[in-house]
Amino acid sequence: MKTILITGANGNLGTVMVKALHGQGYGIYATVGAGDLPEGFAQMTMDARNVNLTDEEATRQYIEEIARLNPDLSAAVLLVGGFAMGSIADTDGAAIDKQIALNFKTAYHTVRPLMTHFERRGGGQIILVGARPALDPTAGQGMVAYSLGKSLVFQLAEIINAAGKSKHISASVLVPSTIDTPANRNAMPDADFTKWIKAEHIADTVHFLLTEAGSTLRQGVLKLYNEA
Repeated sequence: MKTILITGANGNLGTVMVKALHGQGYGIYATVGAGDLPEGFAQMTMDARNVNLTDEEATRQYIEEIARLNPDLSAAVLLVGGFAMGSIADTDGAAIDKQIALNFKTAYHTVRPLMTHFERRGGGQIILVGARPALDPTAGQGMVAYSLGKSLVFQLAEIINAAGKSKHISASVLVPSTIDTPANRNAMPDADFTKWIKAEHIADTVHFLLTEAGSTLRQGVLKLYNEA
């Protein structure tokens, strides 16, 4: 059984990801946010706990613990993040710091001990989540802090791929457009939902990346835009 880590596993996308990958036979370690877990969630995971991924030491201890418990931990899907609107005029340094902490540092704090583990086991995969506004300045001008925080995720993936070359360690970045979730439908009731990307399709993409064929990809940036 292939064992993976999913962070942000009880969010809208994370819940779908856990269900889909559990159904494909993966063993799942999950970090979760506050609040009740969905029905059946605990039965689909090997371990689910709240870990503050903005805390570097707490994250390191958690990754080292699960790697010790399961030395064959071979991949991580890092879904934790945050969102904020705001132009340059509306965005102060504190807003920048918050988005970098939520979108970049949570990933970096997780990646750092994972890289040590993957080097020790002889390989591994890291799947990150970028954002379209980080690639499109026209869209990004209204989401400055968010876009800057997510832009670091793309750079991190490139560094992972450079450091992991010849070590069988790779990173891919998923870039979804608007994800079709109940929360987004409630927020944008007049939108054309058929143009959005379904969370299930993102989970299918992750499953492909984790297959033998998918693992051969290098420096992958996958734009899951559908028609949006």
